[in-house]
Amino acid sequence: MTEPTAPPVAEKREHSYTHHGVTIADPYHWLRDQGYPTIDDEDVLDHLKAENAWFEARMAPQKALVEELYEEMKARIKEDDSSVPQRRGDFLYWSEFEQGTEYRKHYRRPLAGGDAVVILDENALADGHEYFRLGAFSVSKNGRYLAYSSDTNGSERYTARIKDLETGELLADAIPGIRTSLTWVAGDTAVVYGEANENWRTLNAKVHVLGQQVSDDVEIYREDDESFSVDTGLTAQEDWLVIATGDNETSEARLVRADNPTGEQILIAPRLKGREYDVDVRDGTIYVHTNDDHVNFRLATASLDNPGEWTTLIEGSDEFYLDGFELFKDFYVTEGRLRGLDQIQLRSYADPNLVKPIAFTEASFSTGLSNNPEYDQDKLRLAYESMVTPDSVYDYHVATGELELLKQQEIPSGYDAGLYQVERIEIAARDGTMVPVSIVSRKDRAMGGPLHLYAYGAYGIAYPPGFSTTRLSLVDRGFAFAIAHIRGGDDLGRSWYLQGKLNERTNTFNDFVDVAKGLIAKGYTSEGKISASGGSAGGELMGVVLNSNPELWGAVVAHVPFVDVLATMLDKDLPLTPGEWPEWGNPIESKQAFAYILSYSPYDQVVAQDYPPLLVTAGLNDPRVTYWEPAKWVAKLREFKTDDNELLLKTNMGAGHGGKSGRFASIYEVAEEYAFILWQMGEAK
Repeated sequence: MTEPTAPPVAEKREHSYTHHGVTIADPYHWLRDQGYPTIDDEDVLDHLKAENAWFEARMAPQKALVEELYEEMKARIKEDDSSVPQRRGDFLYWSEFEQGTEYRKHYRRPLAGGDAVVILDENALADGHEYFRLGAFSVSKNGRYLAYSSDTNGSERYTARIKDLETGELLADAIPGIRTSLTWVAGDTAVVYGEANENWRTLNAKVHVLGQQVSDDVEIYREDDESFSVDTGLTAQEDWLVIATGDNETSEARLVRADNPTGEQILIAPRLKGREYDVDVRDGTIYVHTNDDHVNFRLATASLDNPGEWTTLIEGSDEFYLDGFELFKDFYVTEGRLRGLDQIQLRSYADPNLVKPIAFTEASFSTGLSNNPEYDQDKLRLAYESMVTPDSVYDYHVATGELELLKQQEIPSGYDAGLYQVERIEIAARDGTMVPVSIVSRKDRAMGGPLHLYAYGAYGIAYPPGFSTTRLSLVDRGFAFAIAHIRGGDDLGRSWYLQGKLNERTNTFNDFVDVAKGLIAKGYTSEGKISASGGSAGGELMGVVLNSNPELWGAVVAHVPFVDVLATMLDKDLPLTPGEWPEWGNPIESKQAFAYILSYSPYDQVVAQDYPPLLVTAGLNDPRVTYWEPAKWVAKLREFKTDDNELLLKTNMGAGHGGKSGRFASIYEVAEEYAFILWQMGEAK
């Protein structure tokens, strides 16, 4: 194949649509294969292949830098690594990577003594596939069976299988097309799952009895609202099955006896728009975590006889954001954030005023409960990290309050935390709101140097100030790495999220731009010396700030970017759209929502101006951000931009939303991203 000498130029084909009296021209609409989810249009595939060829040609001179970065990143990974064993029932469970392998092996060993046994080898399952992802992984309560699911093309349509761990045999049972957990019920004779329909939505819960035909599986719940999705799980004592359904702002839950999953169901409380709740049960008492009377949630209790009458146990608080809880035999745990920092609190059933926080001393960190499968626990498994402290696994001894470090991520090539510093500062957004920023850098870095700025800012998902081995490859080359905790995430509580969604969505974009300007004003860097990146909804963020403030950025990377926002939100047949309307607005029904989304939708707001260097990634099988969004965006940018800066699109032809799946393949893609940034920022040495 001849190496290309010019970027591909997408053909323009006349296409438009009209809503609320407004007509939108969309000449690159043809890049959406009209047979989707089948993608076999030769014109579409040829264009994507041409973009990939251009990516390869332009990155070819940087091959040595990519390899250098990759080897650095790979050297920081302990190749023969294992997780800390954890007890469940009569066994200890853990997983291991072997030298040179991409995926994990899962092991267990009897507590009573005996040899370790491999119960699942992901490498064997991945053999022959370009992509592999393990989904559900659930061992039956009696320890005999393993139910697991896997995806081999990135479409997030998983196939479930059952393995007999006593014989090592794989049962004939195979359940295709699921995307939920696998929940053991009926004395470990059956699993509950949800099907993904043709639009990738899970609207039901079914019971599969081991050994029976999948066609005979009994549906125990069917959701009528296509914007909702269904999943299941067990309560703390594993005696109740929870059937949960909801969208991004409303939820509803039912209970049914786990030993009789086809029996009578108990509705906790009927759905009420804007009310979210989730439940657990202990000794006949229902615990309800809900936002019904405070934006930062409260914890309440109810009886099984009157499940909709909730009595407050922990009141909602302006200061403490209560984002979850977990019940154990002798105590329960609440998790949340205080002033933006993660909190774990032990609480007493007998004394609601007795609160024992688990304290950490760093100024900025990320922590939370890890895997604690036993109801009767005298120690809690915790995860902890910061921007300078590698991933750490602790056991917290409940009786003594002792934190026992079990394992800290090992970095074979060496790591000296004393070389680095972490700062947490606040920068004023244009409306006066103070936005937190976490920054890690070398202590010997001169102020004013290059800086990488990252954010997500959507769906109420906080981006934690955690550790990254790959990030060191930028930081050790003189970059500061900053995380902007912008509105749209719930970093500072639920209201922080609400201030970045629907009709306040533009706060998210403004916060990011204002943080960048604030970092310049404070002397951390200068205009044009900032690289920026984000993925998915964070890729939408990249698209908006490229349009609004192109002069700020020295290089930008947008991963699987959600950039064709208006067209996607107008297409009710796309997998995610109905469930996304509470997040973005429904432009089909609302003229105001249509106009507002149009005002920032990155694809629709591309204009004739200079744009900074840009690398865009996509996944052909991505069901979340469909491949044509980044493809159309890049095509339109090529048409309009008035500069000669690099514009590259790389589409993974055998992967989905998360890029390549193996641990080494995935860091190679990070190496490509960082090589692009260093090259374009003039920092490649």
